[in-house]
This record gives sequence, structure tokens and C-alpha cells, in this order.
Amino acid sequence: MSIALVKELRDRTGLGMMECKKALKVADNDVEKAIEELRKSSGMKAAKKAGRTAADGVVAVRNAEDASYGLVLEVNSETDFAARDENFLGFVDSVLEAAYDGRQTDVAALMDGELEQSREALVQKIGENIGVRRAAALSAEDGVVGSYVHSNKRIAVLVQLRGGDADLAKDVAMHVAAVNPQVVAPEDIPAEVVDKEKEIFTAQAQDSGKPAEIIEKMIGGRIKKFLAENSLLEQAFVKDPELTVGKLVAAAGAEVIAFVRYEVGEGIEKEEVDFAAEVAAQLNG
Repeated sequence: MSIALVKELRDRTGLGMMECKKALKVADNDVEKAIEELRKSSGMKAAKKAGRTAADGVVAVRNAEDASYGLVLEVNSETDFAARDENFLGFVDSVLEAAYDGRQTDVAALMDGELEQSREALVQKIGENIGVRRAAALSAEDGVVGSYVHSNKRIAVLVQLRGGDADLAKDVAMHVAAVNPQVVAPEDIPAEVVDKEKEIFTAQAQDSGKPAEIIEKMIGGRIKKFLAENSLLEQAFVKDPELTVGKLVAAAGAEVIAFVRYEVGEGIEKEEVDFAAEVAAQLNG
């Protein structure tokens, strides 16, 4: 078997040497037939890998030059190693470009076509499940959209301001990335969440043995603190703790309208893998 043929097949498919050698043997050294064989077998592998949990990966952002629009998305892999692979990152760029150009945040619609074929080919090539998990966009007619992506590409934020400029929006986005507020303003926290916290604080305060009027004040103080800690406008700005984000933005004659914060893998329940059992299963299978 020619080494040149194996190299050609590897270059064209990106698959491993042993797989390429086996495929060439089955195809009597016909590269085109070997590619067909690999597509069949690798397609089966891609289908099997689709059931595995992809909870690692990266987030990515693209902003309009005039700061009128921004889009953020998350693409998952199974491991951090795969998330640093240049082929994976190239795929992320392709998805981001398509989503941004088409202003598309519906992942199913976005992946209907060539991008899905690219995803399947990438699964075959790097040997891990890959998935485009989610996308979101913000636009501003009378303000700006700013963004921030942490250097490890695991946290990305979009912020929409009414008024202000791109630098201010980026500063607020950096704060959101670092502190992770749940809502823009205290009144945005759902009533059921506040009620649940009040229930917890009440039980804690009643155990203190203090008079009812003191307990009421304690509960009120804790609820106020809870609302402030989870609301962007009430939080101390990371770059200047003497200033709240609300005062920072107001001083610039601006207003925070919305933000989107994506962190890789948040909310995904990771599988606990028994590697010994996995290896045994592969040997037996």
C-alpha cells in the first residue's frame, strides 16, 4: 500500500492513519471508494457520538461596526482540548458569520444545510460530539450594543444601552461577565423568586429568637440586599467599587436596556463517566 495514498486520504478526510489504511485496503487502493467507505463508517460514528454530552466549548460574539447590533452564540464540544482545536474554532467562525449575516438566532434554522454537514464532518474528524447550542442578539436604534468576550472564550456578554457609547457598553459588559447579575434592575426579579428568598430569610430570622418587629426589619434588610446583589444597576462597578453601575451609566446620560451573558456549559448536566467501564465496553464491543 502506497504511503502517498494514505497521506492523500488523510489530507482529504482529516481522519486517522489506521482508519485510512483500512479503508484503502477494503477499496483496493481506490481513494474515491475509500472516501465512500469512510463516509459510511464515520457517519455511523458521528451518529453514535451525538448521544454524548458536549458541555465544553467556546462562546463567540460579533458586533456591528456602528454598534447598532450584536450577536452571541455558544458552540459545544466534549472536552477543552477539542475546544482549542483550529478546525473546531474555524467551524465556530463559520457559524458566527452565518448567524450574524442572516441575523439568525434560531439554531435549528441556522444549522439546516451546509453548516450541519460541516458539523457532521467535524465530529468525524476530531472524534467528539459537537453542537451549536444557542444564539442571541441585541439591537439598538437609539443607543449602542457593546460586547465583551473573556480571554478564555468561556464567557461572553452583549449589553444594549439607550444613549452612551461603545466604550461604556463594553465596560458594562465586562462587569456583567465578572459579577454575573441576574437582571438589569431589582424590579425585574420575578416575584416568586423574591417570595422564596423571603421564606428562607424568615425561617432563619425566626430561629434567632428576636422580637417580631426586629425580625421584620431583618427580613426587609436581607431582601433589599438580595435584590441589590443580583441586579446589575445596584451592583458596585468592578472598575470603581465606589460607584454603582446604575450611577456610572446615568452619569453618561445613558440607560441599560438589556444584557445577555453566556457561559460555556452553564445549565448542562455533565455525565459522570466510568472510564474503566467505558474501556471494557469498547474492548467487548
